[in-house]
Amino acid sequence: MNDTAFRRMKDLPSTHLLGTGTPMCAGCGGLEALHQIYDVLGERTVFVNAAGCMTLLSVYPFTPFRGSWLYAAMASAPAGAQGIRDALDILLAHGRIRTEDDLQPVVLTGDGAAYGMGLSATSGAIERNLDFLYICYDNEGYGNTGQQYSAATPHAARTSTSRGVHGYAGEKKDLFAIWAAHRPAYVATVVGAEPLDLARKVETAKRLTGPRLIIALAPCPTGWDFDPQDAVAIGKLAVKTGIWPLKEYRDGQIRHTKMPHPRLPVEGYLKRQGRFAHLFAPQRNEKLLREIQSGVDRYWQQLEGIRAAPGGGGACT
Repeated sequence: MNDTAFRRMKDLPSTHLLGTGTPMCAGCGGLEALHQIYDVLGERTVFVNAAGCMTLLSVYPFTPFRGSWLYAAMASAPAGAQGIRDALDILLAHGRIRTEDDLQPVVLTGDGAAYGMGLSATSGAIERNLDFLYICYDNEGYGNTGQQYSAATPHAARTSTSRGVHGYAGEKKDLFAIWAAHRPAYVATVVGAEPLDLARKVETAKRLTGPRLIIALAPCPTGWDFDPQDAVAIGKLAVKTGIWPLKEYRDGQIRHTKMPHPRLPVEGYLKRQGRFAHLFAPQRNEKLLREIQSGVDRYWQQLEGIRAAPGGGGACT
């Protein structure tokens, strides 16, 4: 943290690079995070936007980005980033552009592409050590087409395709661990409700080269069924209950950047969202509530065990 430009909230950018007046939903947690990410990255970026909620940002012939923007099919964004990086390298090698005019390819996708439909192409890009930044706004479902469940949907959440009394029967895929298993340059989780933590991680990713991932939890008023004005509160609760650990991977080590002390019960987070209403009415589903709480408890207990072991990693608050 000593080498960061973001020591206090007042150090954060006071103006946004991303334009206003987009057709995104009110209270969109993904847009909240993207505003902050773009401010730190700066204008010298090329966004490769896979099909999803954020493609609504750009309405022909305009985009809200100061720099370049490219639309890609849901599974093709990493391939698009590869083509852009190769073209820029050729231009640099032939002296067609100066080093100071170089651009940074930035993949922008939702969880549908990041966790599922684009994962194969992404894995290949990481294996080729592609110099790109991948931003995933994770609203835990296919939000642009009606909030069908995705590989990022949490256990027991109700979606348009998991509407039974028990909600989604599966478990949320661990994209952080999948990326870390590839030994990339950097992986981090963020949420727009914690802007200082977010800015520091984007700052770190910007300084590095190679494959880098930022996973931003994106509270979704339409898909999660809550009042748009509660988006920040729900984002903070995700961290305080331990459901969304804030952490980063670098040089083979995982470090947690904000520990929830005291860690709140998950019920406070779940009750704020209509997608979990079936756990509380017409009667409480104690079994599912225990399953969700136990899963979160298990994560943090395992972490405490690792930290307590000889040579265990530390954590930053």
